[in-house]
Amino acid sequence: MPKPKKTGSGDSKEGKANTSLRLDRKTLKALKLRAIEEDTSVQKIIEKLIEGYLKKPAKRES
Repeated sequence: MPKPKKTGSGDSKEGKANTSLRLDRKTLKALKLRAIEEDTSVQKIIEKLIEGYLKKPAKRES
């Protein structure tokens, strides 16, 4: 029986979707360096930040 393929991040592709975003070069470089310092990935940092943002109640404009 063949083994399931693994993605580079170790996550299963199930439940994941790709997106892209544009960042200032200096911001992206700093983010990559921080990810290396923290032994993590840019994807994991961004996902954690987004999850925290989505936990906050939405601001309603009057």
